[in-house]
Parts: sequence; C-alpha cells; structure tokens
Amino acid sequence: MPSGTTHDRITLWTLPWVSSITYGITHNGDLTLLLSGGFLFSGLMFGPDLDICSIQFKRWGWLRVIWKPYQKLFRHRSLFSHGPILGTCIRILYLLFFIAWIAIFAVGLAQLFFGFTWNWRDFVENQFHLLVHYRYRETATFFLGLELGAMSHSISDLISSNYKKRLKKKQSKKTKAGKIKR
Repeated sequence: MPSGTTHDRITLWTLPWVSSITYGITHNGDLTLLLSGGFLFSGLMFGPDLDICSIQFKRWGWLRVIWKPYQKLFRHRSLFSHGPILGTCIRILYLLFFIAWIAIFAVGLAQLFFGFTWNWRDFVENQFHLLVHYRYRETATFFLGLELGAMSHSISDLISSNYKKRLKKKQSKKTKAGKIKR
C-alpha cells in the first residue's frame, strides 16, 4: 500500500489531467472547478484512509475527532470505506450527520437565547428542491470528483498490493530454486 505522501503525489500529479479532461468534455469552467475541487478534497482530506490514523485523518486537525467513530465502525480497506461509490456515499452521509447534529444544536441555542426563528422542515424542503430541480448537475459533478479522488486512492492501493504480491512470489520462487540446487 502506498504511503500517504505517495497518495498525495498521485492526487496532485493527476489533478491537471482530471481538470483538462473535464474541461474538454464539458467546456464549462464551473463544472470543471467543482469536479477538480471534489477530486482534490477527496484525494487530500476525504478519501478512503479516514478509517485509520492516516495523513488524511490528521489533516482534519482538531475536527478529526469526528472520524474516530468512523474508524471503529469500518475495518480498513473494507467495501464500506474503500469500495467504489459506496465508500464515498458513506463518508458523505457520515459527515452530513455530524454537520446536521452541530447545526441542530446551534440553531436550538440561537432560538433559545436570541429568539431566532427557524423552520427545519421548510429549510430541508427548500434545499431538496434546489438540489433536485436546479443544482443536480453541479451536485453530480462534485460527487463524481469526490469519487474519482477516492478511486485514484483505491486503485493505487490495489496496484501496489498486487505488485508487492508478485515480488513476494518471485522471491519465494528464487528461494525455493536456490534450496533445490544445493
């Protein structure tokens, strides 16, 4: 498995390619920025290795405490952390859960102390309406960027693991061949 700095290099080296290909396909700077931003965020901070004490995990600073339960819930390199689409969806839902929990607490305090009026149902309905009817293309593009960043990580893990297995096989064959000749 590549080190965290190797994963970072892969992300940074492939970012210009991802951006160029995206712009070549869409001819849209906004969508290119969304996909590239998602790719970069996923590659550096939101990737599959949040399930261990990794460089991605450490980049969250004091907020990394929110990923501790995630690490306990999911085994490293499981389908739920490193799996295509599923891993990214779980991380998004997990992060949204914490954001919602903090928002509920903050709005509750604001309502209690400052008379702040807020209707959660209207807010959720408005956001859902925006997402489904107006921002679905942007949302899908950002999600694709997150997924591509995670997949670059998982694919490099897979390639590295297979390479190391082949090296071990070669070494064991050489060792066996050396023992037979003696």
